[in-house]
Amino acid sequence: MKFSEMPYERPSLEAVKAQLSEFTARLKGAESYGEAKAVFLEKEEAERHVDTLATLAQVRNTIDTRDQFYDGEISFWDAAIPQLQECEQAWNMAMLESPFRKDFEAEYGNLMFLNTEIALKTFAPELVPLLEKENNLTQAYQKLIASAQVPFEGKTYTLSQMGPFQSDADDARRLAAWKAVGSWFKENQPELDRIYDELTHLRDEMGRRLGYEGYTQLGYYRMKRNCYAKEDVEKFRAAVRKHLVPLADQIFREQARRIGVEYPLSYADNALKFRSGNPRPQGTAEDILAQGMKFYGELSPETGEFFRTMLDGELMDVLSTEGKAGGGYCTSIPDYKVPFIFANFNGTQGDVEVVTHEAGHAFACWMNRDRVPASYVWPGMEACEVHSMSMEFMAWPWAEGFFGPDTKKFLYSHLSGALTFIPYGTLVDHFQHEVYARPDMTPAQRHAKWKELQQVYMPWVKLDGDIPFFSEGEAWQRQSHIYCSPFYYIDYCLAQTVALEFWALLQKDKKAAWEKYMAYTRQGGSRTFTELLKNAGLDSPFDEKCLRTVCEAAGAWLAGEGGQGIEG
Repeated sequence: MKFSEMPYERPSLEAVKAQLSEFTARLKGAESYGEAKAVFLEKEEAERHVDTLATLAQVRNTIDTRDQFYDGEISFWDAAIPQLQECEQAWNMAMLESPFRKDFEAEYGNLMFLNTEIALKTFAPELVPLLEKENNLTQAYQKLIASAQVPFEGKTYTLSQMGPFQSDADDARRLAAWKAVGSWFKENQPELDRIYDELTHLRDEMGRRLGYEGYTQLGYYRMKRNCYAKEDVEKFRAAVRKHLVPLADQIFREQARRIGVEYPLSYADNALKFRSGNPRPQGTAEDILAQGMKFYGELSPETGEFFRTMLDGELMDVLSTEGKAGGGYCTSIPDYKVPFIFANFNGTQGDVEVVTHEAGHAFACWMNRDRVPASYVWPGMEACEVHSMSMEFMAWPWAEGFFGPDTKKFLYSHLSGALTFIPYGTLVDHFQHEVYARPDMTPAQRHAKWKELQQVYMPWVKLDGDIPFFSEGEAWQRQSHIYCSPFYYIDYCLAQTVALEFWALLQKDKKAAWEKYMAYTRQGGSRTFTELLKNAGLDSPFDEKCLRTVCEAAGAWLAGEGGQGIEG
C-alpha cells in the first residue's frame, strides 16, 4: 500500500487503555507458557497498530506543520502517550514477574527484559503531566523552527532552503546568507531561551521525582543505554580531544589555505570547502533518487528489493516545501512492515547523503521487519546510526553518478566531514552534561558555557565575529536534538567511529566490508550495541585504539590519495 493510501483514524484512548489492562490481566492469569505467549503476541499486534496510527499522524504533521487536522492529532498523541506509558508499566511489571520469564528468554532472548527493567526506571504515574508539558514544549520549538521565514535577496526562505546560500562560493553572498539566518535566530532568541529554560527545569524535576540527583541518569535510561555509562562516554570524549581534535584542526587549517582565508575560520568560511564551490549533486531530486536505485540495485539483491519498495510505496518525502518541518529522519510504519524517510532536499551534497544515510536506517528496518518482539526491529540509537553512516561509505563506488565532475571533491569532503563532525558531536554531548549538572544556569550562562567548550572542541571556528548569533556562542540553539532528544547526539559520534572502521575496511576489501555490514545489520535490535559489534567482528569505539586507528588511516588518505587534485 502506498503511503498516501494508508488510513488514519484517531483511536479511542480509553479503549486502548482498557485493552492493555485486559492483556495484563490475562498474562498474570496464564497457566502455561502457551497461554502467556498467546497474550504476548496479541499485545504485540495491538501495539503495532497503535504505533502505526501515531506514526502516520507524526509524519503527516511534519510534512505540513500548517495542517490543522494533524496538528490536532499531534496534540492528542502528546497527551495520550504519557497515559499509555502508565498502562504499559503495568504490563512490563507483569512480564518481569511472570513465572514464564525463562521460557520467554529462551525463545526471544533476555534483552527485552533488560530493556524493560530500564524503561521502568524512567516512569512514574506522577510524571504524566510533566511528560505532556515536555511534549508541548518540544512541539513549540519544532513549530518555531518550521515557521522561519528568512528575508534574503528580496525573497523569503525557510531555514532548509537557506542551506545552498550558506555554502555559496561567492564570499559576500555566503556571508550575507549566514547573517540573514543568524538574524532570524537572534530575533527569536528570547523564545528559544524560554523554551529551553523550561525544558531544563522540567527534566531536572522529572529526575528528582524518580529519586535521581537530576536529569542525567534519567536521560541515559530514556535513551535505553544498556551496555555503557556516563563514565564510558567521558573516556570517549577524552579520546576525541586527544586524537581527533588535532586531526580536525589540520583539516581546517588546510581548508583555510585552500580557499585563501585566515585561520581560525568564520562560520561562513567554515562552510566553504573549496574555492570553486562545494560539491553539489548533479540533476534533479528525481535524478538523485534514480541514481539511488542504481546504487542499491547493484549493491546487493536485498538492497535492490528494498529501495524499489520505497519508491513504489511513496515512502520518501524529500522535497523542501513551505510549512514542512526541518531536518530529516527515518521511522517505521509497523502495520505495513515498511520504513518511511522524511527529508528536505536543498541542492547540496546532503541530498545524496539522505539517499544513503536515511535509507541506511530504512534498510536495516526493512531487513528486520518480521522480528518479534517488535522492539527488536531497531537496536539502540547509537547502533542504528552505524547502519546509516556506514551505508554512506558503501555508496562511494557510485559517487560519480551522483556528483559527476565534483566526485573527487565529494569524497574528500565526505571523509573529512565525518572526521570533523565527531568533535562537534562530542561538544553537543559535553554541553548537555554541563547543562543538566547545573540546571539553574541562566540562558546567558548556558551560552557562555557553549562558547567555552566550543573553543576546546572546535578551535578552528572564530567567535566574536560579525555574524549575529553564530559568532556569539549561541549556535547550539539550532540543534534540535538538544531541545527534543536530550543526550541523543553522542550516539552519532560513536556510530561515526564505527562507520570509519567500515571505511577503512572498504579501502582494503569491499566484499569483506559488506559481509560485516550485513552481519551487523541482520541482528536488528536483538543484542546490545557492544554485542552487535562483537558479533560482527568490529572494534568498540570505547576502546581508544579504535579511534586512534581510524584517525591514522583517514588522515593518511586525506593527505595522500584523497587530497590530490582538489585545489579547485
